[in-house]
Amino acid sequence: MCLIAFAWNAHPRWRLVLAGNRDEFHARPSAALARWEDRPLIAGRDLEAGGTWLGVTDDGRCSVVTNVRDPRDPQQGRSRGLLALDYLGGAATAAEHAIHLITEASSYRPFNLLTFDDERAFFLGNRPASRMQAIEAGVHGLSNADFNTPWPKTRQLMQRLQAWLDADTPDDFGVLFEALADERIAPDDQLPDTGVGLERERWLSSAFIRGETYGTRASTVLAIDRSGVGVIIEQRFGPSGSEAGRSEVRFGAPHARG
Repeated sequence: MCLIAFAWNAHPRWRLVLAGNRDEFHARPSAALARWEDRPLIAGRDLEAGGTWLGVTDDGRCSVVTNVRDPRDPQQGRSRGLLALDYLGGAATAAEHAIHLITEASSYRPFNLLTFDDERAFFLGNRPASRMQAIEAGVHGLSNADFNTPWPKTRQLMQRLQAWLDADTPDDFGVLFEALADERIAPDDQLPDTGVGLERERWLSSAFIRGETYGTRASTVLAIDRSGVGVIIEQRFGPSGSEAGRSEVRFGAPHARG
């Protein structure tokens, strides 16, 4: 994922609400959100490296990964898509996983990782150095920089998620998908400098990125209530933002597979 806003323990019904866009080259092969046959998780699948960018399990564990935008940083090490896969496929709690991962985080390509279980949540990253942070209750954001870095599109998505929480329309996710579809470009004086040049910074500053070869591939909304019952919805896009399908999976009792 490349743009994420999430609410952790910030609503009386929902333990976790997450809205995010995955931006990627359109030529990179991937499978749609679904239950995996070979692992007990629900996720999209990167068919090139075998991992995932966002996934959830029937017991309410969730993990999300983004890259770190810095063209000067070589993309060397293990695929970051395996990070979410390893957490979701393991038995460790979010806290246990974070303590273990921090010792080997430097062996992965530049990453930001979020992990959630039924009690705790963590942010982990390996740029500029390996670090972990327990996540406090509230609304947070993540893009291709550090945790809660105030990029315009990250701030705006957080604000719109907070407004959705305040409106208390718990089953209407359309507002969150509208926020993820926002194509407004940020003013130049608010743009970050990540080393890609001004024109590209402008293009990448919108929540939804429309492009022939690179752009938003999927918009996803995830909600898990305090009993562990949840839903994950993915809207997919092809080159130039063309619609490419939709998936919705419900999970947790009574939706879990026996």
